[in-house]
Amino acid sequence: MTTTTTPSPNPSGSTRPATSKVAVVYTQPETVLADVGRAMKLAGYQEYMPLEPETLLKINISWQHFYPACSTTPWQLEGVIKGLYDMGYGNPATGSGQLIAAHNGTVVVNSHEGEVNNKHKVVTDKYGLPNVHLNEPDIPWVPFVPKSNLLVLNEVYPKGITIPAMFPGKNIVHLPTMKTHVFTTMTGSMKNAFGGLLNFERHWTHSVIHETLVDLLMIQREIHPGVFTVTDGTFAGDGPGPRAMRPYVKNTLLAGADPVAVDAISAKMMGFDPMSIKCIRLAHEMGLGCGDPREIEVVGADISGVDWQFTGSEATLASRGQKLIYWGPLKPLENALLRSPIVPWAYAASNLYYNGFWYNAIGKGRVRRMMRTDWGKLFESY
Repeated sequence: MTTTTTPSPNPSGSTRPATSKVAVVYTQPETVLADVGRAMKLAGYQEYMPLEPETLLKINISWQHFYPACSTTPWQLEGVIKGLYDMGYGNPATGSGQLIAAHNGTVVVNSHEGEVNNKHKVVTDKYGLPNVHLNEPDIPWVPFVPKSNLLVLNEVYPKGITIPAMFPGKNIVHLPTMKTHVFTTMTGSMKNAFGGLLNFERHWTHSVIHETLVDLLMIQREIHPGVFTVTDGTFAGDGPGPRAMRPYVKNTLLAGADPVAVDAISAKMMGFDPMSIKCIRLAHEMGLGCGDPREIEVVGADISGVDWQFTGSEATLASRGQKLIYWGPLKPLENALLRSPIVPWAYAASNLYYNGFWYNAIGKGRVRRMMRTDWGKLFESY
């Protein structure tokens, strides 16, 4: 069923239309760059993204290693750049603002290594895009007082919320991948804002992660003239994501101006009931987007019979420990373990497990198998 939504005013005073349209396009390596642009146009990019502001391309780096389905793919990034150029964005001659690549690191992921290993830098260098690493000391973060009634962030950060000074007033295009997640069942556009808008203390929100992602939707509505998503499912991952997943070739691209709707369709294709995922349901109930697939207009491919039967039910040793702290018997120790001078123990343990053990013992074999596919060969060509 198709629903028509009326424009909703930004708290900043501008009016941005909402949409429940999601484009799904099946693709192959030979046509993927053009297919990304086609998905953007099918989803109505130009209707919802003003031409004049600068546009942030929010790249997802979930691991500094290349691991299929884990991070933004180089063809996803390049396809979006080419698609924007084709529509007149990023061209001063058309009166449009500059395109800016934005990366975020974490306490366990080096974004500089990640942009090289995941072939992002070769793309941004090719097109001469400014390349910003949000966690660098020279990137200012400024206090932000939201006009919206946030669910949890004011309590998590009683001293105040800070966001990158460069974000307000710019469009943003999120570049997530289709994968499961140990904390949120699946991860996509809503989760991609997590790294951009919250700094290194973002792990403080893990125990209330669903509410946090809804709060970030409200903040994005206040600061960005336009928000858009292009999700890559050429590789898709099932298991204890965002890193230790089993990758599959799925040849799929999604695009849309409603982050909730894009994530809902992504979840549905993976085999989940989107409305059973708390962040999607809360956002839907609060009118921040459409999470019910019955109310989302899917254009492009027919996905009525698609069910990849992903479960995301596995856990790693590291994720089991985290869940014990956030929601289990170790909850009373959360502040001591994760908000005190001894917190580096958690970072060291995560690095040791994922980079020292898991990637070498399990991950590399899975990467080798995926590199023998046509998408693996395309990756090598970058």
